[in-house]
Amino acid sequence: MPVREYLLTLCITAAVTYLLTGPVRKFAIVAGAMPEIRARDVHREPTPRLGGIAMFFGLCAGLLVADHLTNLSEVFENSNEPRALLSGAALIWLIGVLDDKFEIDALIKLGGQMIAAGVMVMQGLTILWLPIPGVGSVSLTQWQGTLLTVALVVITINAVNFADGLDGLAAGMVCIAAAAFFMYGYRIWYGYGLESAAPATLFSALLMGMCLGFLPHNMHPARIFMGDSGSMLIGLVLAAGAISITGQVDPDAMNLFAGSEKEAVHQTVPVYIPLLLPLTIIAVPAADLVLAIVRRTWRGQSPFAADRGHLHHRLLEIGHSHSRAVLIMYFWSALIAFGALAYSVNSGAMWIVLGIMALSAVGLLLLLLPRFTPRAPRWAEHFVPPRYRRRKAVDLPADRGPAVAHDEAGEDLAHEGERDEERRTPVAVGVSGVNGATAVGARSRLLDERGAGTSR
Repeated sequence: MPVREYLLTLCITAAVTYLLTGPVRKFAIVAGAMPEIRARDVHREPTPRLGGIAMFFGLCAGLLVADHLTNLSEVFENSNEPRALLSGAALIWLIGVLDDKFEIDALIKLGGQMIAAGVMVMQGLTILWLPIPGVGSVSLTQWQGTLLTVALVVITINAVNFADGLDGLAAGMVCIAAAAFFMYGYRIWYGYGLESAAPATLFSALLMGMCLGFLPHNMHPARIFMGDSGSMLIGLVLAAGAISITGQVDPDAMNLFAGSEKEAVHQTVPVYIPLLLPLTIIAVPAADLVLAIVRRTWRGQSPFAADRGHLHHRLLEIGHSHSRAVLIMYFWSALIAFGALAYSVNSGAMWIVLGIMALSAVGLLLLLLPRFTPRAPRWAEHFVPPRYRRRKAVDLPADRGPAVAHDEAGEDLAHEGERDEERRTPVAVGVSGVNGATAVGARSRLLDERGAGTSR
């Protein structure tokens, strides 16, 4: 079964990424790729970057293994897209490494992103046609396909890069999107026998492996950041999968519906519209990207100016802890990605729409309860972390200083939850840097006690 080979490729990619992240962290510290805290950051100690180095070598290992597997080797024989992906990924990764170390100008990075997309186009990874409802499959000219491909790559890379503001946020959200993408690609390739969908399915498996291998090192509190070398890399891989399966798989070849080509395309709109732009799959960071550009332009600043006005910063501002803010962003990403996937499978099922609406209501409720902490019943208190147990005040002896409340396990209540997220003091907005945005208005932002901060 081809799925076993995909799982093997995923596991090899994840293992190589995981094993290399530790040595890469030590290298980043020695190389000095550990910038000072900047005003928009939420972490409290200087943390090394360059995690994208491990992710890139994980990608290379996955491609090498896939090239030697029985079924996946046909992808390399029948298509030049894997080599195109590797070429573009190597270029964007090199630019990211330089930025993590030297913080190069934003316009130089933008130019590098466009060149990386152009390299992939030159090797055949481009959009050839688009399925448009009521019209059919519209063939694109070479220039139209090139411009659309470059725009899609640049937008996706920057959307992922903007989401990389909390520990584990970007890697987790992209992994969720890649999982939904893999299910769709595998269904098109193996279910309908369309070989042109095989490269996109492989890219999704590789992307999941890269993210899963890096996440254990990047979850809060993170020991290393992926940096631009990682965020731009996974953004490019995600965009490459969307370009491959959207612009090169003919929807009429699926033979899902009888009738004319226009009718077939119209009926398959739920399948293809979510994949025309990966912004639908990574809708949360894409929305953050659009809001950031509008916010910065409104203030007369560069779209690449830095601030603490991103969605994850706002979640922290209203009272959510670091971990809870990340989980909420995961929830919305999964809801949108898998909701689109379910709708593409059966657009006529009302239970899908009702289920998405119900989960959306749950998500909104979570947003409105930032400081709600569930309490376990008495009989279950020994099986849950101390912060979920009922508390009992205890007076300390006078010689130990002021009395401090403790829970039944004797743990200091000052250590409850995410203390560093609740001890922040406000600081005025307007801080700018290499990456990020500036919020509209004179609204204050939260800054940790150390008074300094930087995004990754």
